[in-house]
Amino acid sequence: MSHDQNFKNLIVDYPYESIAFFAAVEAHAVDAGARILPIREEQLKERLGERFRELDVPLLVEWPDGQRAALLFVLEEETDPKRFSIHRLAHYCLDLAELFKTDRVVPVVIFLRAGDYPARLTLGSERSGYLDFHYLSSALFQIPAREHLHSRNLVARLILPSMAYAPQDKLEVYAQAVRGLIELEPHPEKRLKYADFIDIYAALDENERQVYSQRYPREAAEMTGFAQRFIQEGIQQGIQQGIQQGMERGLEAERRLLLLMAKMRFDAATATRSAPLLERIGDPEALELLGEALPDSVDAATWLAAVTQAAEPVT
Repeated sequence: MSHDQNFKNLIVDYPYESIAFFAAVEAHAVDAGARILPIREEQLKERLGERFRELDVPLLVEWPDGQRAALLFVLEEETDPKRFSIHRLAHYCLDLAELFKTDRVVPVVIFLRAGDYPARLTLGSERSGYLDFHYLSSALFQIPAREHLHSRNLVARLILPSMAYAPQDKLEVYAQAVRGLIELEPHPEKRLKYADFIDIYAALDENERQVYSQRYPREAAEMTGFAQRFIQEGIQQGIQQGIQQGMERGLEAERRLLLLMAKMRFDAATATRSAPLLERIGDPEALELLGEALPDSVDAATWLAAVTQAAEPVT
């Protein structure tokens, strides 16, 4: 999954928190009476044609009492600043304003990496300017992670690994992101989804993961324990449904969690090598035993050997 899609999911799943972090100067307008609706892609594709960009995430803020006009937030993530076009963004905002019949539009651009990008667009002549357009910039690589280590905003905690920090602080930043996920997100499926999100942007290697498990045993144990419980619940749900489709969903959920656990315990390469082996295992008990054995595996080779043995056909 691309960075664009990762951030799109983040914004759609946590719209209030995203506006509060990425558009803080405008967030005061989004009070408790407001309702935030992600705008459907299909509608935009039909109405805006080729001008629509999948990376853009428009959020429509409405007030049920009707006393305030709707407010549009347009959030765009750019991994490479060279790809950013302020003309395209301005065009897109104008199209949205026309489509929703509103002049209340707040454009926001989230930059992951340093680079040169225009902050303002002014169209006109020597005599006069006729269009002046700018946007809110959220340059994550410049935001000090230490200022948000204990934030109660879940989005701020999840994106900690994308912020600025000293190399020696990497594991603390990762731990605080995981701790935020555990403390602020009660739903198991979203915990699973965003544990992977944190992992992608932290990019710990195997040695760093081993040090992390020793230095932050509580966080490592809680995520592992959560994953194991989720595996067992998925299997039980499939069994209780009593149908093949339900069993397959349970097995697939278990494989996904084992891959995530392997990635968190070792590295992404180990998870990738495990994937085709796990696909060959159709016994829920065998997968559950692997889940119990994974935390005790001393290294990636031990884990891969266990998965390989479990994947071998019984003769």
